[in-house]
Amino acid sequence: MKLVLASGSPRRRELLTEYGYDFSVRTGGFDESRVSLEDPAAGVAELALGKAEAARETLRAEGVQTDDLLFLGSDTVVVKNGLVLGKPEDEADAFRMLRALSGQTHQVVTGVALLHPDGDETFTVTTDVEFYDLSDEEIRDYIATGEPLDKAGAYGIQGLGGVLVRSIHGDYYTVVGLPLAEVVRRLRNYGIRPGSFTKNSTSV
Repeated sequence: MKLVLASGSPRRRELLTEYGYDFSVRTGGFDESRVSLEDPAAGVAELALGKAEAARETLRAEGVQTDDLLFLGSDTVVVKNGLVLGKPEDEADAFRMLRALSGQTHQVVTGVALLHPDGDETFTVTTDVEFYDLSDEEIRDYIATGEPLDKAGAYGIQGLGGVLVRSIHGDYYTVVGLPLAEVVRRLRNYGIRPGSFTKNSTSV
């Protein structure tokens, strides 16, 4: 069984690569707007599954045999008081999000889908993230770096945004975008194990 990462996220690609997996990266056209996030956990699992299915259909349309491929789809949302915070529209929106997160605890929910010839499975992992109390100056300085503008919730814990975080309760890698410990264990069930911890990945 060969692994295909159905995500264009460089962070997910880096995590799998650093752990030594041999995998391909393929994405397909999937309309994320049709998925409701009223229930964030259910919605993010559906997004992950949709991405995996779209990648599989793209390869099939190209005439690629998919019977020996396992597709891994994933998506991550930031949730505050039951509401999903997506990527900010602009700097003002990023400021609003970060002000709302300041001094508070929020949740990061990552959904994962494993799509294989015998069926599929989805699961979600949730991590609590607590922010420091942030001054307006701190928020503006962080926004000025440009990092928040393409991040859900307007921050990246693996980047400069890590200094905003007082503590986390749960899996750090869930916040980065892929709950690696759980993914590793589930992939073992399909006979997919990391290799020699190289930093190379393949492409289809």
